[in-house]
Amino acid sequence: MPRREEFHLHPFGHENDPEEESFMLSHLDYLTAQTYNNYALFFEVKEAEKPSVAAALKGALERTLSQCKHLVGTIEKNEYGEHSFVKKRNSTVLFVIQWLDTPEDSFPSSSDLEKSHFVSSRLGDITTLSIKKMVYGERPECSPDASPVISAFQANFIPGGLILNMHHHHYANDVMGWASCVYQLAENCYSIIKNTKPPSWAPECLDRARFIVKDVPNEEKVDGPPAPERHPDLHPASWLLFHLPKSKAAELKKVAMPSDGSWISTYDAFSALIWRVLSKYRAPLYKAELAATSCWGEGINMRPRLNPRGAERIQGNVCHGALAGAEPGKPSNAEVISEAPLSRVAAYIRTLTDRTTEESLMKLLETVAPIRDKSSLFIRTNSFPPMSVLMTDWRDTRICEADFGFGRPKAYRHLFDTVSEGVNIVYPPRNTGDPDEGCELVISCEKELVKQVLADGEMLMYFEFRGFEAGAIELELDSSATPRSPPPKASKACRFL
Repeated sequence: MPRREEFHLHPFGHENDPEEESFMLSHLDYLTAQTYNNYALFFEVKEAEKPSVAAALKGALERTLSQCKHLVGTIEKNEYGEHSFVKKRNSTVLFVIQWLDTPEDSFPSSSDLEKSHFVSSRLGDITTLSIKKMVYGERPECSPDASPVISAFQANFIPGGLILNMHHHHYANDVMGWASCVYQLAENCYSIIKNTKPPSWAPECLDRARFIVKDVPNEEKVDGPPAPERHPDLHPASWLLFHLPKSKAAELKKVAMPSDGSWISTYDAFSALIWRVLSKYRAPLYKAELAATSCWGEGINMRPRLNPRGAERIQGNVCHGALAGAEPGKPSNAEVISEAPLSRVAAYIRTLTDRTTEESLMKLLETVAPIRDKSSLFIRTNSFPPMSVLMTDWRDTRICEADFGFGRPKAYRHLFDTVSEGVNIVYPPRNTGDPDEGCELVISCEKELVKQVLADGEMLMYFEFRGFEAGAIELELDSSATPRSPPPKASKACRFL
């Protein structure tokens, strides 16, 4: 059995805190997933430095929890049906230190994980690295009515390194709120190790009032929709980890650029190709009507779109989902698959992104206010129809740039032991020393379609397959498959697949 130490951390200076503090959930918090998030940071750490790193992390967490106060305690419901993060003076947060670095533990070394691109399937059973009751997934204990614990942390020392697993309820933070918390933790850790002044913290980072619209009288409230369930037609899926080199991303963007001079981003280009490839193979599997349209969705960080922008490290969920409806101009399945140039699909994605504004966000919140039980409004990504493609872009987190004093993360991964069908994740580039190192993508793909997607000509042309994140299957790929030359610039008559 690995050696474990458990600490129940009080926030630094808790003796002087009020007996109880509460932070009301915003209406945006209710619209996110009702799960725990498990973000794991991978570090290289010398054996002799591990005890001092463990001590520094413990002290840094105590200071960070005194700043990110909403991570301490539980989510509670009041007599009006509203929920808050409730922190009491004696509230603690669980911090586990686990040692998996002896030969008897048989755990991969830091260098072994780096050679395998830190792919999550290389880690074995992720519950070994996790607080077992807080692994990812839609479970009853995540309901805000169940008084869920908000956060916990586990530091796993492995041969030559450290895996720091940070757990929090999704109601507490979206990925950018978590990234701000990571930077605060890193700066606190740096100040302990380097004996420098601790970082400042702006209390307004905890202010969610901007995203709480005026409530309506009880007699005017209405029942919301039933809580979403997994779509019954979905097939079991795998999560595949791909690398998109910078040079290939530039080629792909050139191919997907509209001929009318309008602008698209690199994100629009690779997202359009992913939508195209997945739709091509899913359509026969699900017997999709080619003249019909399918769901495209993306999560958008709204922080830079607000005026005024607000606190730099604002916590909470400040994101908005852009979902393609039945509006004019939405490409049909046939157009997404082949009948329209890739530039048309990329331009449509850009249009969806651009129309997601602070005004549209506030209109959304106004529709939330009259709902009696807002906890039923959470998004469940695998409740969408099988042809759906949902993107979440994490490139702005820049986690590998955070200096903890003992080093910067070599990589980070959200640890999953299950696949949320239809969800695709974009990670920022890692610091590998390769100037062509680009972003990494986790793509959800039905297990019976994995081999087809991996052998697809367009995927081979631009993407490098790095392994399975979750839902691994046995592969016998044709080793002779090699990338093809880029196709000519798109025209109205050009078909890519």
